[in-house]
Amino acid sequence: MNLPNILTLSRIILIPVFVIAYYLPIDWNYYACAALFWIAAVTDWFDGYLARKLNQTTPFGAFLDPVADKLMVAISLAVIIEHYQSVWVTAPAMVIIGREIVVSALREWMAERGKRDNIAVGYVGKVKTMCQMSCIFFLLVGAVQAWSYWFGMFLMYMAAGLTLWSMLQYLTASWSDLFAND
Repeated sequence: MNLPNILTLSRIILIPVFVIAYYLPIDWNYYACAALFWIAAVTDWFDGYLARKLNQTTPFGAFLDPVADKLMVAISLAVIIEHYQSVWVTAPAMVIIGREIVVSALREWMAERGKRDNIAVGYVGKVKTMCQMSCIFFLLVGAVQAWSYWFGMFLMYMAAGLTLWSMLQYLTASWSDLFAND
């Protein structure tokens, strides 16, 4: 167990803390959730940076990092959907969550075929992740600050668009494998 893996595990441990904070009957629960999500997002960047910088990449970390990311994003979007109860929030959140499932399955399938590198994370995927993390933060704060809600919604639709674009890139890169006759 090394520091990058500990940071990744801390993101998973933050998930129930995040959910409990969301349901606490206090005036600042949305701010607490936004702060916890921000910590998770920074930790996501930091664990990858440290793993590469300190040459501490491990198979366990490579497996757990995307799991921690997807869990935190999906659960955060679930509480945001519950809070806003609007098709304008639910629809792009469903696109984001659905894409994560499709691309995860595609990566697993391509890895089984020895072609995982064909669908490595690209620039659009990194920008998508930044928009996605930012939109969740601003929508959490947006529960009590109107300006943050509107900025968060702008970022959410950008993230949903980039989500579809990056998914299309991954599907295009694997198209010949998906429809191969073997």
